[in-house]
Amino acid sequence: MKKFFLTALLAVSFLALSGLGAQSLKGMSFNGATGLYSIPTGRIAWERSSDLGLDFGYHTIISDGRAANIPAFAISLFKWVELSAAFDIQPNNRGHGKDNNDFMTGAKIQFPFTNTAIALGGNFQAINLSNENFSYNAGQVYVAFTYAGQFFTMPAETTVVVGKTFRERNSWRGKTDSDIDFGMGFDMILLPNVFQNWIHWITDFANFSYSDDAFGASAISRGVLNTGLRIDLAQIPALSKFKFAIDIVAADAFDENRSFVIGVVFGIPIL
Repeated sequence: MKKFFLTALLAVSFLALSGLGAQSLKGMSFNGATGLYSIPTGRIAWERSSDLGLDFGYHTIISDGRAANIPAFAISLFKWVELSAAFDIQPNNRGHGKDNNDFMTGAKIQFPFTNTAIALGGNFQAINLSNENFSYNAGQVYVAFTYAGQFFTMPAETTVVVGKTFRERNSWRGKTDSDIDFGMGFDMILLPNVFQNWIHWITDFANFSYSDDAFGASAISRGVLNTGLRIDLAQIPALSKFKFAIDIVAADAFDENRSFVIGVVFGIPIL
């Protein structure tokens, strides 16, 4: 029931948007792709602004006194292609004496539409690289739609993602690749008359996580809702040509195992 309520609430937010434009921050999701927190958006990092752009990101997910560290990298090419990679360095959380480190790499192609950003993407995940007993490979394909509008008087973007996750048959999670992936979220510039364009309020909800072996932001039981602030430091005039954002997030916020996430993304246009 809670999952249905959250999905319905986000759907109402989507329908409430008018056709007015919003400023897109184009931050980085936890797995390195341009996106919200768990879900990618229909945009790439340097659409319409640079033929070659580089983004560097880092997020730490803190749960039950332990932390996972996720450095990430993304490159944007020709204003329509994005390649990303992230290394999810997790603590030992299964009592087997070994760390649970995952490598994730992704690709996204944004189609050249004007009003609605649409991207076709996918990722490959090498799970538990250092543990032969729990290691396996997974992958996801998806299409993401991002629509710019306005929520009351605040510029906003709504994203809808539909996809499919695949796992190896011998994964420790079993053969559970029959579900359809669905995610929805919004990025709203919070009170622009007060904070200008500095603060974005971001919320996303999905029945999939940033990876198939997510730490502290896991949808394995009943979906995951993340909400938090993304602070746009590129509003500082000296940084206006760059991307510089800080994330402060409550991950899996409605579940007992909720976590806290802090992160930073810095981007550079090359060409």
